[in-house]
Amino acid sequence: MKARLVVFPIRGRNWCFARAVQQTPSGPGSANESLTLRDLWRQISSSRGGVVGRTELVTDFVAHKMDRAWSNLAKAPAGSMKSKIYGFGQRLLARVQPSELFLKSISKEITGLQIIFPRSLNPRLVRRRLRHAAITGNVYHRRFFYGSVSMLPFTAIFTVLPLPNVPFFWILFRAYSHWQALQGSARLLLLVSDCSASWTSVATKRLRHETETASSHYPLQPPSCPWVLEPSGELEKVLVSGDSNSYVSNCTISAICKAFELDEMQVLKFRDSKSV
Repeated sequence: MKARLVVFPIRGRNWCFARAVQQTPSGPGSANESLTLRDLWRQISSSRGGVVGRTELVTDFVAHKMDRAWSNLAKAPAGSMKSKIYGFGQRLLARVQPSELFLKSISKEITGLQIIFPRSLNPRLVRRRLRHAAITGNVYHRRFFYGSVSMLPFTAIFTVLPLPNVPFFWILFRAYSHWQALQGSARLLLLVSDCSASWTSVATKRLRHETETASSHYPLQPPSCPWVLEPSGELEKVLVSGDSNSYVSNCTISAICKAFELDEMQVLKFRDSKSV
């Protein structure tokens, strides 16, 4: 699967890294909709992916249950305890760094990147900034992931109270979010680096598995470069016509998000953050 990234300076030294929004319909017939603990145990027992594969099964199961619980909180009547917890959680989520949201969007299914940037920028600079975001994200989220996991036993003590254990679930969510961003940073670094032996090995194994699954009559083709740099005259025109300084206005951001299918709230976070 190929992902489309849009990269451009948004304020001073702050750059925006955003992935185009994908319209993926999710109906009631999704794979994890009615998955139970017994089904999870069966999948783990029959899994051949080793420790990593079993860990991913458990992580996906927990993430799905957390998403359903959060959706139920959003539907709670106004003024209720669940509604207040949801509002408090929304305020906490608003403080999450935009770089974390970006790294979380780079999933393991992505095998190629279409990188769109203003025509006036040097392509080497664009790749360098993406690699820098991946490297710093790897260090940052690795540290906070282990920190969040170490705090889980202490917040679990609050389960003896008759109230919902908000601290425990918040720390659990932050640990999972940092883990997602950590995986995304590793994937991004692998994709935007030079076509090294590590990427060739990963791509070849994936291609061999897909070929063996579909048919054994087609020979393997050597993996191509996973990234494509595309300078955009349209993006350059919107940036130049909308602003004469290094500060991108709300109107310009709205125009860019509409033209390239970006999440406007996430882009605004990149502009308003202290440093990216």
